[in-house]
Amino acid sequence: MTCAPRLVPRPRDEALYARAQQEGLSELQARILAGRLNGFQGELVSLITPSLRYLAHPEKLADGRRAAERIAQAVVEGEHIGILTDYDVDGITSHVVILRTLSELFGVPMERLHSLIGHRINDGYGISLPLVERALSLAPRPSLVITADCGSSDEPRIARLKAEGIDVVVTDHHALPIEGPPASAYATVNPTRRDCAYPDATIAGCMVAWLVMSLSRSVLIEWGALSASTPKLSPWLSYVALGTVADCVSLGGSAANRAVVSHGLTLINRMDAACWRVMAELLGKDSVPFGAETLAFQMGPRINARSRLDDPYAALHFMLAADDASARRHLEVLDQDNQSRKAIELDMTEQAKILAADQLAENVPALVVLLEDGHAGVQGIVASRLVQAFGRPTFVLTPAAQPGMLTGSGRSIEGLHLRDALQRAHDLAPEALPRFGGHRAAAGIGVPRERFEEFRRALLEAVGEQLGERELYPCLFTDGHLTPQQLTLATLEELAALEPFGREFDPPLFEGEFLVENLRVVGGDGTHLMLELAAGANILRAIWFRALAPGEAPSFGLGARLHCAFKLNRNRWRGRESLQLMIEHVQAL
Repeated sequence: MTCAPRLVPRPRDEALYARAQQEGLSELQARILAGRLNGFQGELVSLITPSLRYLAHPEKLADGRRAAERIAQAVVEGEHIGILTDYDVDGITSHVVILRTLSELFGVPMERLHSLIGHRINDGYGISLPLVERALSLAPRPSLVITADCGSSDEPRIARLKAEGIDVVVTDHHALPIEGPPASAYATVNPTRRDCAYPDATIAGCMVAWLVMSLSRSVLIEWGALSASTPKLSPWLSYVALGTVADCVSLGGSAANRAVVSHGLTLINRMDAACWRVMAELLGKDSVPFGAETLAFQMGPRINARSRLDDPYAALHFMLAADDASARRHLEVLDQDNQSRKAIELDMTEQAKILAADQLAENVPALVVLLEDGHAGVQGIVASRLVQAFGRPTFVLTPAAQPGMLTGSGRSIEGLHLRDALQRAHDLAPEALPRFGGHRAAAGIGVPRERFEEFRRALLEAVGEQLGERELYPCLFTDGHLTPQQLTLATLEELAALEPFGREFDPPLFEGEFLVENLRVVGGDGTHLMLELAAGANILRAIWFRALAPGEAPSFGLGARLHCAFKLNRNRWRGRESLQLMIEHVQAL
């Protein structure tokens, strides 16, 4: 059960469309930019020619200097340091940045560094109570804990650490609670702080960690504790690129995010680290060079899968592997978990769609689904599938490890700030939503079981206030039509000049009419369609993934005329390259 998506032409910023062409971009490139950067007033060159020179200095981060000096003090005085991060790709890559900087650049012995990564099911997200107890049980205890990608909403647990004599430096990017930064933290570095002068609040947690550790290097050099010739942290931008793409932060109007992803991909494609080499080996030679989509849809899910289903340390070991053999062993574990995750996701998605049916009949502004037997590690992916199917913001909840509690993940739609909606729901029913965190696009929650319906009502009211009377439906935003003459590899190169694509800077999606010259069902489960489509004198190869349910026959045959939404892709086979269409949606005419 799904709702047929509507093809919606992207609204075009006409002033930007004209400006882009005046600055030398082609009509097609200008069209792509004008459909994604509505209201953008900055320099286009900072987006279309990404460069690290567009990064603002970390001194602009509120509490940045205070955090860096505390980290430098711990390095100089030989303190034990805890590194506490979330278990997703952003958290794992942050962990690698902090750990490698402290050990390899600052010379901190590994026996004085303690990795604290929560188990998603047993510990929950953020600075959870089990992680606090684990930190307190270490002997000797760390006197400093550095967080990354978490901590902004964890004041009670930070207060507990402070009471035990442990300073906590929070580095994070999630929206802060209404009362502001956690009062018990020694420093809170978060670009979303109201008093923060850093010009880009959309950077990922790994980027915040990278900036703070870069500033710590500068402080140590100022103090004479580190040589001025100590290498900079630039090589670690490979990890920052992965975390940035996988965490779905903006790649639209953010010069910083576009710069670190672009530069990071250059580093990754040198294949200097074992983790990149064995991933390329797994994906096949045609996967190289890696692009942003490789990070988003190949690397990210495999690293996330381990933390979703089991212990995240395998992902950390994979990223840190010193040789191909050990990286390969860890990747095998990640890949097996990813296969398991896919099966669990498929089953949970089908259950969730059935439970969503009654809510859809009520035309609610958001879906809230409780899966009593669901796996907590796959909540967010299932929520994303429901957003795609029904065009409504969605929360998927499952029973938590803590008795009497539910845990959930949510995904948003264009035009809804999910974290703000949760804050409003908390204001309406504080006891029904004691714990929540996230940002515009995604969020996590903890809800007492007996207050589930109370939470649901509060959330619907909060979402309704933001969306008003807006009609909700799944939609595919398209960039218009291409002429038959434009369906070439040259056009693909023209579009590639605008990379990287990602959240808020979606890959170009076009629409057009084609005649079916050939088709066949492919894939081990018979769910994909390979097509040959005629456009004018061109015969184009096309692939439509997940076009069919297992055992289902195509609804059209040879000679059918189709209206398609499609992306352009490069097909490599036996050393030859040709254009291939990636079909996203089909309507028979």
